[in-house]
Amino acid sequence: MKKKLLSVVLASAMLTGTLAGCGSGGSSSAPADNGGSAEAGGDAAGAEAQTDEGQVINIYSFNDELRNRITAVYSEIENTSDDGTESTLKDGTVIHWIINPNQDGVYQDKLDEAIGAQASASADDKVDIFAAELDYVVKYTDADINVAMPLESLGINPDTDLADQFEFTKTVACDQNGVQRASTWQACPGVLVYRRDIAKEVFGTDDPEEIGKKTKDWTVMKETAEALKAAGYYTFSSYADTFRLYNNSMTDAWVAPGETVIKVDQKILDWVKDSKEWKDAGYFDPAVKGQWNSDWFAAMSSSAKVFAFLFPAWGIDTQMVPNWDGAEGSWAVTNAPLSYNWGGTFVLAAEGTDNPQHVKDIILALTANADNLTMISKEYADFTNAKSVMQAAAEDDSFASDFLGGQNPYVYFTPGADTIKMAPLSAYDQGCVELVQNAFNDYLQEQVEYDKAKENFETAIRERYPEITEIQWPE
Repeated sequence: MKKKLLSVVLASAMLTGTLAGCGSGGSSSAPADNGGSAEAGGDAAGAEAQTDEGQVINIYSFNDELRNRITAVYSEIENTSDDGTESTLKDGTVIHWIINPNQDGVYQDKLDEAIGAQASASADDKVDIFAAELDYVVKYTDADINVAMPLESLGINPDTDLADQFEFTKTVACDQNGVQRASTWQACPGVLVYRRDIAKEVFGTDDPEEIGKKTKDWTVMKETAEALKAAGYYTFSSYADTFRLYNNSMTDAWVAPGETVIKVDQKILDWVKDSKEWKDAGYFDPAVKGQWNSDWFAAMSSSAKVFAFLFPAWGIDTQMVPNWDGAEGSWAVTNAPLSYNWGGTFVLAAEGTDNPQHVKDIILALTANADNLTMISKEYADFTNAKSVMQAAAEDDSFASDFLGGQNPYVYFTPGADTIKMAPLSAYDQGCVELVQNAFNDYLQEQVEYDKAKENFETAIRERYPEITEIQWPE
């Protein structure tokens, strides 16, 4: 993956004779210094040229979440088109929102194509800001590829401007030399979200603290699953719901830095084994065969027999709320059997941007302004990436959720964020995560044998990533 993107960038550079930022520790684009003087630039015309920003800001993303958040916090936006493809700033600058789906690597392919043409692109066509999910952000923060500007080159000091961020999000956003090249407005600690009515029927209480005692680890969770089954309920919708807890606990990265060998972690095979056991025991809804499909969404409805889901804050807001058709206040949150993080959208400044000051202002407004982050948490129910803001939210009853029956979910989210230890990441995570689940879904649905599922995973991986030379399985 790294070699593929690097080859695209190098090919473009050879065609144009330039490679922005290569061979230096910083960036070829510097933010405007509005406090400077004409003399500092040699002459008035030169100084004016250095402070001029482009007329178009191109922002690449994989859904409309980034657009919605930036529009909510960046006060310079005056209006946005009805179709959501364009926003106009007060100074006349236009933002183009370029959105492609994440599935099957479509977004990354489109983004890589644009980044590869960055050096030769006209000013209005240059990538200025782009989003990257946790599963592949390290592909773009890589110092050798150098397609994302170090934040310090924009005039953002991670040690001061981003001091309140959760440490694991800053670590993920750094390149291999410890230089931070991305920032995010969200952290994504996960919780267990459960049906209050089912809890009362089976356990006699819907109190989050009491239910938390029944979900505190996998051993106790299995006892809870048996009690739910006896009462005619499923613990989770499917084995796909539990995957992130195992994946987040991996010991090694899917692909080590500089290597082309995929190493399947034992935690992944533990997920397969445990999923088979739980499925055979009847703890999952047999009608649900994965996530992001109609059966999964239906399992969140009032007619479903599913007790719980495993979600971070964004999952409750974007998946559960729109798919629930029952009374408000029917769900609550408590601790999951294992602390985990699921997702996170990182914001990066593209090398070669002709709008460094706007880019800096947008990143700071979205990821570093405490008032904005507080507003995002209230308006969008995001768990935002500011320790002090989230601690305050956990102690503030105004953050209670009507959807959760007046419960303040940050009481459970915030401690979880402090205990997250991220598994090592690689540029191949998105593909590996998607394809290993696809392959073993067939096995768990008894469509193929176990060894055939492994073989199918290897075939799919090599099709997605031709540069991979070997797939190693735990002994």
